[in-house]
Amino acid sequence: MAVDNEAAGNDEAGDDHLERARSFGPVAAEYARYRPGYPRAAVEWALQPVLGGQRVRLLDLGAGTGKLTAAMLEFGPVIAVEPDPGMLGELRSRYPAADARAGSAEEIPVPDSSVDAILVGQAWHWFDHAKALAEAARVLRPGGVLGALWNTEDTSTEWVRGYLEAANRTRRTPSAQSPDGIPMLPTHPAFTGSRYRQHPNPTRTTAEALVGSVATQSWILIADDAERDAALGRLRGYLAGRPETSSGEFELPLVTDVIRALRR
Repeated sequence: MAVDNEAAGNDEAGDDHLERARSFGPVAAEYARYRPGYPRAAVEWALQPVLGGQRVRLLDLGAGTGKLTAAMLEFGPVIAVEPDPGMLGELRSRYPAADARAGSAEEIPVPDSSVDAILVGQAWHWFDHAKALAEAARVLRPGGVLGALWNTEDTSTEWVRGYLEAANRTRRTPSAQSPDGIPMLPTHPAFTGSRYRQHPNPTRTTAEALVGSVATQSWILIADDAERDAALGRLRGYLAGRPETSSGEFELPLVTDVIRALRR
């Protein structure tokens, strides 16, 4: 269950960025099957400013196949907004309790001041940040939460660094950072400064599932056949040769980065 550690931000402009952003629909079923979910503690921390016993109105923006929606549903009703028809269809089939709607971060299909929290899982780097922040400010009520979450590999583990190298990847950090390297959301007059916390997210997986997850990442979805086959072949060979990953199920050490800001 690898993750799409390619969050270089929307400064990665041009045709390549757009092609990568639109690449997930054809592999929606595989994405839902292989990608990791989010730990409850991370979602609870993101929502903490609006939790307090009252019924909260939640929105999952760029919801994909519902990986974050699933965790959010524990805290209240969820509107799940996703632009890709393939991903949205998968979400609807898996999480019928969510109010799944076609839409985007730049045009959120809900009224002004109608939600208490917007969370974004593994998608902030695909947005036009200026437009997304303006739309988030429009639909959040005062005091509401805007939060972004990323699952990333814990590279303090030696074999994890090796698997990233085998796939010709490096660990990427959330797409917005302060000068000291701490993840943060872009500044906007409608929002307070953001806060950051990291949560452990160890995930049980297999070599087959890990390769399957890597195969749903945008960099490989837009690669030519030879490059894709070579990358996945290197990864299979590496995992088959490591004692930690060569025999059945194992634990992939992931962490979940969470950034949150409040609507003024």
